[in-house]
Amino acid sequence: MNATVNRFLVVLGTIVLVVSSLATANTSAQHQMAQGTAGDAGKTTTPAIRIDGSSTVYPITQAIVKLFQADPSNKGQVEVKVSGTTGGFEKFCNGKTDISNASRPILLAEMETCKKNGVRYMEFPIAFDALTIAINPQNDWAKDITVAELKKLWEPAAQGKIMRWNQVRPSWPDRPLKLFGAGDKSGTFDYFTEAIVGKSKSSRKDYTPSEDDEALVEGISKDPNALGYFGYAYYQENQSKLKLLAVDNGKGAILPSTQTVEKNQYRPLSRPLFIYVNLRSSSNRQLLAKFVTLYINRVSRVADSVGYVPLPNAVRDINYVNFNRGKTGTVFSGKARIDSKISDLLPKKPAY
Repeated sequence: MNATVNRFLVVLGTIVLVVSSLATANTSAQHQMAQGTAGDAGKTTTPAIRIDGSSTVYPITQAIVKLFQADPSNKGQVEVKVSGTTGGFEKFCNGKTDISNASRPILLAEMETCKKNGVRYMEFPIAFDALTIAINPQNDWAKDITVAELKKLWEPAAQGKIMRWNQVRPSWPDRPLKLFGAGDKSGTFDYFTEAIVGKSKSSRKDYTPSEDDEALVEGISKDPNALGYFGYAYYQENQSKLKLLAVDNGKGAILPSTQTVEKNQYRPLSRPLFIYVNLRSSSNRQLLAKFVTLYINRVSRVADSVGYVPLPNAVRDINYVNFNRGKTGTVFSGKARIDSKISDLLPKKPAY
């Protein structure tokens, strides 16, 4: 990756100018906002910036919102909801939101919906995540699980059949197995099923699903026989309630961590996270530009603080340039790429 990044050093002078111009634009934007006055107190108003989508990305975006609202003039300007990545794109591509949090790239069908509705989106990678396999702390028999065992456990053929721990691995006890996982509107569901089962959205259905990772954490923490999966940040926040399983892809059992993701060792459950921005159609373009600039500038530190893997400065700088140029489209060809590496996020020609 270093060789690739070095090719972009020659443009860093330009990037500095870009960042400076964005800062100037932000100052101008702050003076041009016409959203709300003192006379509006007590009235119900539509949020100036509407965000929806992935529960995995939610902790990052919510932390950025808090930084944004530290400026009193931005109070009450942002609304963040969680509908899952797929649910978020449904709203975004129909022009109902300004930003879509996503734990996978936009898919071909979603690209077509956006195009049909005139939604010209910008794609910004913001962090890397390690999809985490978690069990209850009272589980004293499982320490690792293979990719093949995960497939045996989660594939559609397992429904109603693989119901006990010793059916997954004979050395495990003859105890009931309770599963928790992402709902089918979640990008985590899409990525996990493709990475583990081999086909996106292909999964057994007799488990407890949710687009809300906090609900999954709560379910696993209360059941000694539970196993589930979700984003790494939710494990980081709830370590006293959960226990990690190392994942063995044939090269040894690996626990998720910043280091194993950066070294591309935690495979195939490492994946990039994104926000998608519809700046052109926004009725609050100046305010949205101010928010996105703050997001790009601060997301590395925020991602690290909430338990995700920050991206290199080179990706941040490319995001700045793309935002300043109004570059729209996706570089991921309308599909989630299994085993993506951080270097994959460096510039490529986008498609729309």
